[in-house]
Amino acid sequence: MNINLTLIGQTISFFFFVWFCMKFVWPALMAVMAEREKKIADGLEAADRADKDLELAQKKATQQMRQAKEEAAAIIEQANKRASQIVEEAKEQAVAEGKRLKAAAAAQIEQDVNRAKEELRGKVAKLALAGAEKILGATIDEAANSDLVNQLAADL
Repeated sequence: MNINLTLIGQTISFFFFVWFCMKFVWPALMAVMAEREKKIADGLEAADRADKDLELAQKKATQQMRQAKEEAAAIIEQANKRASQIVEEAKEQAVAEGKRLKAAAAAQIEQDVNRAKEELRGKVAKLALAGAEKILGATIDEAANSDLVNQLAADL
C-alpha cells in the first residue's frame, strides 16, 4: 500500500466531502442559523418595545395617580368648605332660634307679670274691702261700689 496514493485518496475524499457540505449541508445550516438569528433579533426588539411600553405605562399611571390625588384634594377641600358653611348656617339658625325663644319667653313673662298684677289687684281690692268693712263695721256692697274698687285697683 502506498501512502501517497492513500493520502491523495483521502485528500480527494476530503475535498469531495467539503464540496458536498458546502453545496447541500452548509446552506441548510446557514438558513437555520439565519432564522434563529432573526428570531433572537425579533425577541430583543419585542423586549425593547415591552420595556418602552412599560415605561410609558408607568408614566401614565403616575400621571393618573397625581391627577386622582389632585381631584381628591379638591373634593376634600370642597367638603370642608361645605361643612364650614353648614356649621355657620346652623350657628345662624341657632342664634335666630335663640332670639325667637327669648322673645317668646319675654312675651310669656310679660303676660305672666300682667296676670299676676291683675290677680294681686283683685286680692288687694278684696282685702281693702274686707278691711273697710271691719273698719266701718258694716257690709259694703261690692257691686254698688265697683267703680270705687276699680279705681282703687287701678291706682295700685
